[in-house]
Amino acid sequence: MFKSIFTNSFGILISRIFGFLRDMMMAATLGANIYSDIFFIAFKLPNLFRRIFAEGAFAQTFIPSFIRSHNKAIFSMHIFIAFSLILAVFTLIVSLFPSFFTKLIAFGFDQKTIELASPFVAINFYYLIVIFFVTFLSTFLQYKNHFATTSFATSLLNISLISALYLFKDSDQIVIVEALSYAVVIGGLLQLIAHILALKYFHLEFIFSGGLKYYKKEQNKVKKETKKFKSEFIPAVIGGSTAQISAFIDTWLASFLVTGSISYIYYANRIFQLPLALFAIATTVALFPRISRYIKNSDHKKALEMFDKSFWFLTYLLTLASLGGFILSKEIIWLLFEHGSFSTSDTQNTALVLQMYMIGLLTFGLAKLFSLWLYASQMQKKAAKIASISLVSNIIFSLALIKPLGAMGLALASSLSGFILLFLTLKEFKFEEFFAIITFKKLTIYLSVMLSFTVILILFKDFIDVYI
Repeated sequence: MFKSIFTNSFGILISRIFGFLRDMMMAATLGANIYSDIFFIAFKLPNLFRRIFAEGAFAQTFIPSFIRSHNKAIFSMHIFIAFSLILAVFTLIVSLFPSFFTKLIAFGFDQKTIELASPFVAINFYYLIVIFFVTFLSTFLQYKNHFATTSFATSLLNISLISALYLFKDSDQIVIVEALSYAVVIGGLLQLIAHILALKYFHLEFIFSGGLKYYKKEQNKVKKETKKFKSEFIPAVIGGSTAQISAFIDTWLASFLVTGSISYIYYANRIFQLPLALFAIATTVALFPRISRYIKNSDHKKALEMFDKSFWFLTYLLTLASLGGFILSKEIIWLLFEHGSFSTSDTQNTALVLQMYMIGLLTFGLAKLFSLWLYASQMQKKAAKIASISLVSNIIFSLALIKPLGAMGLALASSLSGFILLFLTLKEFKFEEFFAIITFKKLTIYLSVMLSFTVILILFKDFIDVYI
């Protein structure tokens, strides 16, 4: 188990290192202004769908269905064709009416800014269909417990963006935004090539060749399976993407605030997403195929043992990351982003937003872990109901906090909704099962370690603040 988690985490770490290098170059080149806001808006919608597909709904619905299918190649081909057609039509519509979709994403932008951003929204959206192909192929690799290709391949997107920033660093800022938009699509194509090569290496191409060869003749055999998959997918979209939708809402509402607010939220959320991806997402992706098999075989004892180990693994790491991110927020932003066009004022504003996000890191991470039980048990509708309540609470908190706290209020609202998400998820998992994991001895050790770490961080902060 931990070997798969480590492989996943290491690949994500490499990708995030390139990602932070990209963000440092972007902050220095574009700063936090209308041009950076335009790119983040243009990339927001396809990136939202990418996270839903790669880390949420598709994989969490497809893998259990694939495991249970008696005609795996035919079932896979049916799903591939159906999704490809839907996404191709959706992408075409966005390309034809980019201003309408830009307005949806950034309702607070004036008409001139909408017109400026629209072409880049259309370009970025082509990334969506490419990344679906990547995600679809990655599910077969996950089924074979191979995670390295997917986790390391995400670096290719960041390398593509870094290359664009380097090549066009002396150009006008609008030209840089255009170059970044094309680099997004190129990065997606590079990821797709990597997954095709991995599929051939593991001799899994027969799933495509067999599915394509016998699809017309045998498609009726999987009608019941595909119907069940489709009925579960939409609830899974809602249930598996609360954090992503919350971040999207943050960006949408931030478009009504002062210029730069979208960028503050983006940079803070990037740091928040690092430990979430590195620990929580890496762990859940590695566990999911195993948990699905255990539950399919009614081996709940082994499944609960994995939850026990994973819970304490994540609780320690995410709490350490939360404390570090909250106490050292200003120092982290200063170190990573305060270069070139990114000012001291931008650092202070982004650090405050980061602190609010860090409050919800542990809750989102643990909710991600315990929701595996629902998805592996094919209880997508139950997960969707829980996520819907959390999402509505996020909107209510956002509307209540945006006026007094601005961008900080949006981040805090997201964190508060994470507490509701975790509580409702644990309720379905069963509180008695959860409390069986938390023994008095383990809890005492955990609290002692965290208290000691907090004291060390405060002393460290006082020391380095002298030199900043």
